[in-house]
Amino acid sequence: MKPPTKQHIGVAVDNCIFTVKNGELSILLIQMTKKPFINMWALPGGLVRGREELDTAAKRILHEETNVQNIYLEQLYTFGNLTRDPFGRVVSVAYLALIPSEKIILKTLPKYADVRWWKFSELPRLAYDHNEIAIYAKQRLEWKLEYTNAAWSLLPERFTLTDLQKVYESILGRKMDKRNFRKKILSLGLLEKAGEKIARGACRPATSYRFKSRKPKIVDILS
Repeated sequence: MKPPTKQHIGVAVDNCIFTVKNGELSILLIQMTKKPFINMWALPGGLVRGREELDTAAKRILHEETNVQNIYLEQLYTFGNLTRDPFGRVVSVAYLALIPSEKIILKTLPKYADVRWWKFSELPRLAYDHNEIAIYAKQRLEWKLEYTNAAWSLLPERFTLTDLQKVYESILGRKMDKRNFRKKILSLGLLEKAGEKIARGACRPATSYRFKSRKPKIVDILS
């Protein structure tokens, strides 16, 4: 019996980091400088080191390439198309994270040209198979909004009900009835008043709320 053929397969992680900026869903991208992807944008990602856990690699690479750290990352899916990487056989484990954009100071390594938030609606053609990964991540995010309290990850500690509704609308891509949305959200017992009002431009100050628990929870939000 022949011994198994020696494999030369790399393992990478790619991070899909979403936020909501100015009422629009945005995704964090880095700008490449190496051929054949010069000036193209990509998800923050890279190869896993020899004795490194996947979760550790995802957090390390995200911090090195974007300066984002101390966030919860969850495994999204594994992408292994034979031609996904022109430099060799590489299987990528994609990760998903949702964060508020406030107080995030972005910076990247000298080997990249830039790092910034891109409106998901204006997503450019990305390097590797990162468009496929990003689109799948967006779909998963939509599903998560239906059956979990995931929206808390995209909001500051204090927010208005209008802020919360805009998060749902920006991700789902549709307007929601204000009265019905507020009635449903308040009936779930997820929120409590934060004790202060928040001013938005010329509008009257609105009641501020906060989540009673900023931890993942299964709950029927959109039925």
